[in-house]
Amino acid sequence: MTAEQLISFARGAPSLDIVDVEGLSAAAVRAFANDPAGLTAYGNSYGYGPLRKWIAAKHGVSADQVLITNGSLQADAFLFNHLVQPGDHVVVEKPTYDRTLLNLKNLGAVVHQVTLHPDGIDTAELRALLESGVRPKLAHIIPNYQNPAGVTLSEAKRHELLALAQEFGFTIFEDDPYVDIRFRGDALPTMLSLDTAGVVVHASSFTKTVCPGVRVGYLVGDKGLIDAIAGRATNLYISAGQVAQGIVYEFCASGDIERSVATVSAALAERATVLAESLRKRIDGVSFTEPDGGYFLWIELPADVHVDKLLPAAAERGVAVVKGSDFLLEGGENSLRLAFSAVTVDQIDEGVRRLAEAIDAVRG
Repeated sequence: MTAEQLISFARGAPSLDIVDVEGLSAAAVRAFANDPAGLTAYGNSYGYGPLRKWIAAKHGVSADQVLITNGSLQADAFLFNHLVQPGDHVVVEKPTYDRTLLNLKNLGAVVHQVTLHPDGIDTAELRALLESGVRPKLAHIIPNYQNPAGVTLSEAKRHELLALAQEFGFTIFEDDPYVDIRFRGDALPTMLSLDTAGVVVHASSFTKTVCPGVRVGYLVGDKGLIDAIAGRATNLYISAGQVAQGIVYEFCASGDIERSVATVSAALAERATVLAESLRKRIDGVSFTEPDGGYFLWIELPADVHVDKLLPAAAERGVAVVKGSDFLLEGGENSLRLAFSAVTVDQIDEGVRRLAEAIDAVRG
C-alpha cells in the first residue's frame, strides 16, 4: 500500500466488498417483474405499501404506523420539524450525531447534552435536569452502537427513560439505524416494543444493512403523528423513491437481508477487533470502549493532543478521521470518531500507524 492511498476512518458506510451487489441486482429484476405499476408510479408519501407492511411486521405494529423516508436522516428531520419550535428544549446524548446537533440548532432549539457512559445516557443526570425545571419536547437517543461513541443503552436504562418520559411528558426519539449490526451479546428490546404509553417514536434505516445508495429509512409512531408527517412529505416531494423501496422490499422479503446482515456484521466485527488491537499497540495513552456492534469507535487521546492540529497532520499522512468536537456543543478537543466500516482489515493497522505518526508530530 502506497502512502498516497487515502485510508479513511471518516465515513460510516460499508465498503463495496461487503455490499450484496448480486442480491440487489436480482431484487431489482424481481421488483420490476412483480410490480411494474407500483415501481413506476408516484405512489404516496407514506411509502411503498409492501415494504410498509414488512417493516410493520418486523416491529409488531400496524402498517399505518409506518412512514418510509429518503434515509433515516430525513426521518429525523421530519420529526424535528414536526415537534420542535424555536426556543423548545431538546435532550441529546453527549456526544451525539453531528447532523442531529446541526438540525436542532437550525430549528432554534435549546439543546441539552447529557453525559454518555458505556451503558448509555446518564439517566440520573437527565432526571436532575428535568427536576431543575427543564421540560424538553423530546429526547433524541441512539440506543444501539451509538454514533459516534459506539456504546449501547442498557435494558435497565431503557426502562428508566420510558418512565422519565411518562413522568415529565416528553417524546423519546429512538434513532436506531445500527441495531442489526451486532457482533456479540444478546439483542435488547427496543424502547418502541416496551412502550405502553405512546411516548416513543422509532426510526431506522436500510443504509447500514443493505447499502447507503438505496436511501431508504423509516419512522414508526402513533398513527396521528405519522399522518401529520405524511402530509408534510406530500407537500415536499409527493412521494419518496418507489423504485428504491421496491428493491429493498424484494431484498427483504426473499430473506437476502438476513444474509447481508450476517456478512456485514461478521466483517465489521473483525475490523473493530483489529482496530482496537492496533490502537492499543500503536498509540500510548489512548482510551476507548469497544463497541458490541455498529460502525464506530470513539477514542480519547492524551490531553496534549489537540484534534484541530491532529486532523491536518493526519491528512498529510493519508489518513482521514473526524474530530470529536463535531459531536459536542463544547469539549471533544482530544477525541476522535473512527469509523471502521469502510476500511478493509489490511488497511487498518497501516491507517493507525499513520495516525500515530501524526500524533507524534503534533506533540512535537
